[in-house]
Amino acid sequence: MTLPDRAALSRREYLKGLVAAGGTAALAACLEEESNVEIPAGDPEGLPDRQHAWNDVLSGNDNENIVPARHHVLLSLSLARDPTDEDRERFERALETLERAYEWSHEGLLFTVGYTPTYFDRVGWNGLAEPEALTDFEEPAFEGGDLLIHFTSDHSQAVVAAEEALLGELEEVNGIEVEADIAELVDSRERLTGFVGAGLPADADVSGVPDSEPIPEEAPFFMGFRSGFDRSQATEDRVTIEEGPFAGGTTQHVESLAIDLHQWYEQDSQFQRVAKTFSHEHAEEDMVGEYGEKLEDSNALTDERIAETTEDARRHGVVGHAQKTARAREDGEPLLLRRDFNTTDDDRPGLHFLSLQRDIGEFVRVRDAMTGDDVAADTGIGSITNNGILQYITVRRRGNYLVPPRELRAFPDPNNE
Repeated sequence: MTLPDRAALSRREYLKGLVAAGGTAALAACLEEESNVEIPAGDPEGLPDRQHAWNDVLSGNDNENIVPARHHVLLSLSLARDPTDEDRERFERALETLERAYEWSHEGLLFTVGYTPTYFDRVGWNGLAEPEALTDFEEPAFEGGDLLIHFTSDHSQAVVAAEEALLGELEEVNGIEVEADIAELVDSRERLTGFVGAGLPADADVSGVPDSEPIPEEAPFFMGFRSGFDRSQATEDRVTIEEGPFAGGTTQHVESLAIDLHQWYEQDSQFQRVAKTFSHEHAEEDMVGEYGEKLEDSNALTDERIAETTEDARRHGVVGHAQKTARAREDGEPLLLRRDFNTTDDDRPGLHFLSLQRDIGEFVRVRDAMTGDDVAADTGIGSITNNGILQYITVRRRGNYLVPPRELRAFPDPNNE
């Protein structure tokens, strides 16, 4: 991929573009641009048993919400052959090299390794559901690889270097010798990339980002509002598998969404965007602000407002995305821990929606609540129009993954445990 033009871009837009490009040339450019950055080294000893245990080492804001790291790469790999015990040992050494090279934090590098139903077919285990279309109006492609690695860091060089080191393109990473890689095991790879952070969506210069109604400068996501409120997220304990061969792990769902920002910003008013994102009450009482700054550690959806979802839709002719989705809570607690991020893959705005949950069935339950077929059937809203944000998003791709505990992360075979 051609590298972005440094002279035409801000620093943050340039670094974002380098992550999207990937490869050793992009890494060299990252290192040059971040030459004043010193990334702390890590230590594989003492890391949490859970691969998905990130919250304690991510940063927070004044409202005690967890703030995602800035740069993201989803690396989908297809294997050339069934892995052997020697391959498992090699992969684990390669992953431990990354953990020595980078501190386990947003200032260093965080990553998970998850496996698909295709991988588990190799080892004769059928404990993970295949991805499927979940509405009548979507036709997504499905993940075709064996495993997915999610790399994230505040520093572009870390996510690019981790990928290149793992695939045998580097002899040294952050001053640490690369002792092992899995290049010979990989038949093909596919990259999905993205970013989170105030100013990054507003900076995006791709087709589909409107100029007439610009994205708020402080908005961390393309659709203009903060997300990931602490009280609206499941805890890491809640999404952890409690029993079976992968106890201590979690499941992961990734769906890649295209977003129609022209329609979102140029057709709708701020009042309508708030009502469709949160609830009519949020818009009427000015509870959100320009980009969500009036909200603190929750989306301010009370039990009463959640219970009134269908009646609100009937009364106001519109229903909020968050309001519908919250109906899937269990004993008042969210089921999903979201770690999604913006993307400009394929030179258009979108979102890689990434959620962790104890079981894929819980994601399906939340997605059904978001779809709101029952609300549409009982009210005057359409199946898509005025039904949250459904009319603005298109599901392009889905994948289901099992993220084992750390000790089983290198080509697990549950039949041998």
